[in-house]
Amino acid sequence: MKTITYKNTKISFTDQGKGTAVVLLHGFLENQTMWDNFVPELSKKHRVITVDLLGHGETECLGYVHAMEDQADMLYALLLHLKIRKVVLVGHSMGGYVALAFAELYPDYMKGLFLLNSTSRADSDERKANRDRAIVAVKQNYTAFVRMSIANLFAEENRERLADTIEKVKEQALKTPLQGIVAALEGMKIRKDREVILHFAPYPMQLVLGKKDGVLLYDDNIDQIEETKVELITFPDGHMSHIENEAALLQAMLGFLKKV
Repeated sequence: MKTITYKNTKISFTDQGKGTAVVLLHGFLENQTMWDNFVPELSKKHRVITVDLLGHGETECLGYVHAMEDQADMLYALLLHLKIRKVVLVGHSMGGYVALAFAELYPDYMKGLFLLNSTSRADSDERKANRDRAIVAVKQNYTAFVRMSIANLFAEENRERLADTIEKVKEQALKTPLQGIVAALEGMKIRKDREVILHFAPYPMQLVLGKKDGVLLYDDNIDQIEETKVELITFPDGHMSHIENEAALLQAMLGFLKKV
């Protein structure tokens, strides 16, 4: 783990390998350890950077709200520090929202976009209300909220099979400070619709969706790539493709990076 200071805030990251720069962005309640099984293979032919987003993992909180633009600006500062001029972004869930914000703010830096169990669309009114409820819930009972939130990310039939792994994911999630959770929920709630990027960006793009994703419903999200050049990969499971479909996802990522 390495660190830089950004706006008086400690940012934690790793940097391994040589070649095209690939930044792996974790999701809500996750941290850069979610990529531990992917980095060894990906870094054989690429320069792989993982980073703890604001208020997650070893990275400190910056404010009461961490807008997706705040996360993207932090990522830009990290790339400047590492002297990286072009990057492929891989974002899981909230990490995908950050990647899209970065793509909008710093288009010249983009070499490819890989959205994993994520969406280019803004929250619906219903989802915004759910985020407000989540903020209340996590303030009332932090541990119960975190543990339940993680369990719900997996397809039901995988929860027993992957019980030990899910327990480890919960342990990592419980390292996320309360302020980091609230700031992320507030930030996701106010994020912009960025579907236009999927239609007009000039670089390769891939979308991975889970058929039984209980967070981002498959049928609600598949039409965002209609009449785009975005390639779709569908997995049969839930929101956690990097665990539920690990081997297949690694192959998909390697295949995508070859195209880039």
